[in-house]
Amino acid sequence: MTFGQISAFAIVAAMMALFVWGRIRYDLVALLALAAGLATGIVPADKAFGGFSDDIVVIVASALVTSAAIAKSGVADLLISAVGGRLKRPGGQIAALAGTVMVLSALVKNIGALSMLIPPAIQITRRTGTSLSLILMPMSFASLLGGIVTLVGTSPNIIVSKLRADITGQPFGMFDFTPVGLPIAVLGLAFLIVGYRLLPRDRRGPAGMDAAFNFKGYATEAIVPEGWPLAGRSAEEVAAAGGPDVLIAALIRDEHKRFRSPKTQLVRPGDRLILEGEPTDLERFVAAAGLKLARAEKKPDPAVEPDDIGVMEAVVTGNSMLVNWSPAQVRLSERFGLEILAVGRSDETVATRLRALKLRAGDVLVLKGNLKIMPEVLGELGCLPLASRDVKIGDNRRSLLPILILAGFMGLMAAKILPVPVAFFGAALSMAAIRAITMREAYDALDGPVLVTLAALIPVSEAMRTTGATEVIAGWLSAAAGLLPPAGTLALVMVVAMAITPFLNNAATVLVAAPIAAGLAQRLGQSPDPYLMAIALGAACDFLTPIGHQCNMLVMGPGGYRFGDYWRLGLPLSVLVVVAGVPLILWVWPF
Repeated sequence: MTFGQISAFAIVAAMMALFVWGRIRYDLVALLALAAGLATGIVPADKAFGGFSDDIVVIVASALVTSAAIAKSGVADLLISAVGGRLKRPGGQIAALAGTVMVLSALVKNIGALSMLIPPAIQITRRTGTSLSLILMPMSFASLLGGIVTLVGTSPNIIVSKLRADITGQPFGMFDFTPVGLPIAVLGLAFLIVGYRLLPRDRRGPAGMDAAFNFKGYATEAIVPEGWPLAGRSAEEVAAAGGPDVLIAALIRDEHKRFRSPKTQLVRPGDRLILEGEPTDLERFVAAAGLKLARAEKKPDPAVEPDDIGVMEAVVTGNSMLVNWSPAQVRLSERFGLEILAVGRSDETVATRLRALKLRAGDVLVLKGNLKIMPEVLGELGCLPLASRDVKIGDNRRSLLPILILAGFMGLMAAKILPVPVAFFGAALSMAAIRAITMREAYDALDGPVLVTLAALIPVSEAMRTTGATEVIAGWLSAAAGLLPPAGTLALVMVVAMAITPFLNNAATVLVAAPIAAGLAQRLGQSPDPYLMAIALGAACDFLTPIGHQCNMLVMGPGGYRFGDYWRLGLPLSVLVVVAGVPLILWVWPF
C-alpha cells in the first residue's frame, strides 16, 4: 500500500476508535480527522473546507428547518390527540405512536418526526400508567424504519442519491427507495408492536421541570369568539369535546358574573373560560376548539422584530414585586411589555381572570414578550426564569400549509424539475417566508454538530477514494465475495454498513462505505445500484446502540435507557431487516 492509503486507513481507524471511546465530541473528532488529513497531505488544502458548501450539507440543513416548521404546525399533535384517549395497552400505544412517527418519517427527516411525537407519547403514558421505556425506543426504531421509505426520510438516502449521481450521472428519485423500504418498514412495525416485551419495564428518565413543580395544572384564559360552532352547548359538553385532560374551572360573563365548575351553564360568545391542564393539553384544546387566548389590549411594538417575540416560564420568588398583586395592578403589559398566558399554582384551582389574579410566591407564569430583554425584565420583577421547555401556549396556529409546501417541492424534485438541494432549500425558504417558522427558530433547528461533522468528513471520505484506499477495501470484499453467492455478498455489504454505523453515525458511514460498495460492484462487473441500496439500508437501520443515530440518542434520557438496552430489541430487528432486505433489493434492483 502507498503512504496515502496507509494514512487514510490510520485516520479512519483512529476516528472510529475515538467515536467508540466517546470522551470527545463527535464533531470535534471529525474536525480532528480533517486536520490529520491536511497534515498528511491526503486532503488538499484547497479542498479542505469544500464540505461546508457541499450539496449534502445544504440538503440536511434545509431538511432540519422544514421538519421544525412542520413540527410547529401542530398537525401531529391533532392527529395523535384524536386517538390518544383510547389507547390503554402498550401494544396499541406503540401501534399508534410508532405507526404515526413511521409515516411522518417518510415525509420529513426522521429526527424531526420523532421530536414531534415525543410530547404526545409522554402525555399518553402519564394518563395510562404505561412505562415510557416501553414506548420511546420502539418509536425511535420506527422513525428509522420510516426514513428508509423515501428519499427525504433520512440522511443516508439523500447522500446515497447524491453519490449515485456522481457515479452514474443519475440520482435516485423520491420513491426509488419505496419498493424496498415500505415492506421492511411494515414488517418492522409489526415486530415492534409485539417485541416491546423485550425491553426493561423499570427504566425511568431523570425528573424534569414538570416533576419539580407538582401542579394540578396550569390555568389559562380563553375567549369564546362570535360564530363559535359550540356556542349554546353546556360547559360540560364543551369540555368533553376537547378531551379528558382539560378542565373548565370557571366561566366569566360580562366581567361580573362568575360561575365556578359551570357544568350545566350554556356557553355564549364573549364568555371567558378559565381552563386548567398541562401546557400541551391547553394549547391543543384552545387550537382544536377554535378559542382565542385572552390578551392584553396593547398594540405590538413596531420596533421589536417578530422573531424576537417568544414564550418563557418563570417562577415568582418570595421577594418578587408581584407577590399579592395582580398583573393588571402592576400594569404588567404596559410597563414591562409582558403578556401573561398561563399560571401554574400547586395548592388550588385558579378560577378568576388572569389579569385580576393575585399572584403568590411559588406561582409559575407563562409569559410572552421580547426574548432579548425578558431575562432582565424578570430580574427586575423578582422572578426566576426556568429551564427552557417547549411551551406553546399562545402559539396555537394549526396549518397544513407547511406539509403542502414540502409535498409540492418534493413533487417538483420527483418530476426532475428541480434538483435535490434546490428543492430542499426552496421548501425551507418558503416556510420561513410564510412565517411557518421564524428565522430565530430556523437557526435553532440547525443541528450544528451534525452539519460540522458532515462538512468535515466529506473531504476525508473523498481522500479515501482519491488515495485508492476504497479500492483496497473493495479488493478485500471482492475476495470474500468469491467465497459467497451473490446474495451473500449483498448481505455482507449491508451487515458491514450496520456494523460501522454505530461508530461513525449513519451519514458518515455512507460517505465512507458507499464508494467502497461502488468499487466492489465495478470489480464484480455488476450494477452499483443494489450495493448502494444495501449501504443506505444498513446505514439507516442502526438499532444496536444509541450513538449511531440521533433518534436513538434523543430517547435515551427520557426513556432511562442504558447502552446495553438497545441490542435487546435492536438485534432481532436488525436480523429481520437483513433477511427481508436482501431479497427485496435483488428483486427491485438486480445485479
